[in-house]
Amino acid sequence: MFGIRRRNFVTLLGGAVAWPMAARAQQRERMRSIGILVPAAADDQVFQARVGAFLQELSQLGWAIGRNLRIDTHWAGANAADISRHAAELAALAPDVILAHGAGSVGTLLEATRRVPIVFAIVSDPVAAGLVESLARPGGNATGFMSHEYSVTGKWLELLKQIAPSVTRAAVLRDTRYGGATSHYAVIQAIAPSLRVEVSPVSGREAGEIERAVAAFARLPNGGLILTPNNTAILYRNLFIKVAAGHRLPAVYYDRSFVAAGGLISYGPDYIEQYRRAAGYVDRILRGEKPADLPVQAPVRYETVINVKTAKALGLEIPPTMLATADEVFE
Repeated sequence: MFGIRRRNFVTLLGGAVAWPMAARAQQRERMRSIGILVPAAADDQVFQARVGAFLQELSQLGWAIGRNLRIDTHWAGANAADISRHAAELAALAPDVILAHGAGSVGTLLEATRRVPIVFAIVSDPVAAGLVESLARPGGNATGFMSHEYSVTGKWLELLKQIAPSVTRAAVLRDTRYGGATSHYAVIQAIAPSLRVEVSPVSGREAGEIERAVAAFARLPNGGLILTPNNTAILYRNLFIKVAAGHRLPAVYYDRSFVAAGGLISYGPDYIEQYRRAAGYVDRILRGEKPADLPVQAPVRYETVINVKTAKALGLEIPPTMLATADEVFE
């Protein structure tokens, strides 16, 4: 059932894209193959949109599924063992290039192959994670796009204090299995004294552990939450939003998908745009360039997204300046 659902999704996306008329008229070309490794379920609409944007951009670059391109998408979920299994399967297929999301997926792929080119759409710190030698010269078989620069991390705490001035305590929710967890917390911790906020790290890998940790933090007043990027956050997206609402804790997220699902506020790059940019690197590799020579790129812009309904439920009055400068507002 899993395999059938995955193939149906790829077929759907392939049929949904309007291929240029000129492409249909071309003679049959050499078939190239792309593998996609996604740490989410096949019915995850957020990742469906991202993969769809990637495929749509490829079509604009002259690649058509069934004519000169074959896609093999692996919806691995966020479980590390499942990601490892899917990574090994993809590596064994030896596609021309693999698109992957997140340091966990890319690191697992690199354990499976040092030959197949890998383009990552979202990774926090590829150098610290050991995925590339440097941002300018990746040096190996992987390159791609960073989710953000660490200097931006402090903005999450600034936004939390701005939208909820009464916050004097902030729990930084993280999964220490992922390399960026320590660095994210260090940046937030450094800026905390200037905002008169006491921060504390809260780790959680399973649903029950997350619920207990947030409940313990919420026993004292004037608290707020910051969720940092990791696969656990993807797996338990709705749970994080639910526990924040249940304990009436204002929370800042790293991606708009959390706010669209009912979270309070987010600050981060446009992940859809990151996937489109990743398609450009995949295109260049398919045309002969090497990932070792393609520099890792940072986001070109960050967006602030606010959910007004959630703010009202928390009894928060959003400053007019925040609403005026937000990139997107959910009413």
